[in-house]
Amino acid sequence: MPHRNNFLLSRLEPALLAQIGPHLSLVTLHHGDVLAETHQRIEKVYFPHSGIISCVVELVGGGAIETGLIGNDGEFGASQALDDKVSLNHVVIQVAGVASVISSDRVREFARALPAFRGLLVKYEQFFLSQVQQTAACNAVHALKARTCKWLLRMHDLVGVDLPLTQEFLAEMMGVRRTSVTDVAGELQNAGMITYRRGRIHIVNLEQVRQWACECDEHVRSHYRRTFQSNEATESP
Repeated sequence: MPHRNNFLLSRLEPALLAQIGPHLSLVTLHHGDVLAETHQRIEKVYFPHSGIISCVVELVGGGAIETGLIGNDGEFGASQALDDKVSLNHVVIQVAGVASVISSDRVREFARALPAFRGLLVKYEQFFLSQVQQTAACNAVHALKARTCKWLLRMHDLVGVDLPLTQEFLAEMMGVRRTSVTDVAGELQNAGMITYRRGRIHIVNLEQVRQWACECDEHVRSHYRRTFQSNEATESP
């Protein structure tokens, strides 16, 4: 079943997924697509198979900063479906991909009728909250170089070694000036860790990127393992 390309859906028992499956549809997510605006009602829940969904806090002065990434290890919109269906952030497709989609109303119905499904959604929301909290702490105290390496590791987990993004976009996501990102990218490139060309970053030395990253990447991984009681090497994406 194609919906099992999403890690959360793949954890459902076959009989349970068979109940939900007919209400899921596959959609293509294009770079720059906006899934939700801040305080906008959400009518659909997305379970990505590939690509990246980015949750962004927009500031009054026109700036923005990314607070969480969602890939094939998660979902977007379920907590809103179980509550008042209002988004707290600007949510945009950072990297194009494919997702299973279901209506918010249907998710609410299944969550009420199927405790195992509801429990899975609640677990992911707990993990995502921990990711957002870790990001807030990281942005407050860690140096830009370490934060950039941490961000590259998370992107690598979800996309691979080739990351389609511009320095302008990276600067916006990290809440810093483009010149600051240019300096850090140049340092990483000179160290043989990445290459950068035409809006695409290629990770050359993943282990060195991991060494330069702050501890937040491992903390987020640890939260995920604890939440789903999984062996990361064999179960998580």
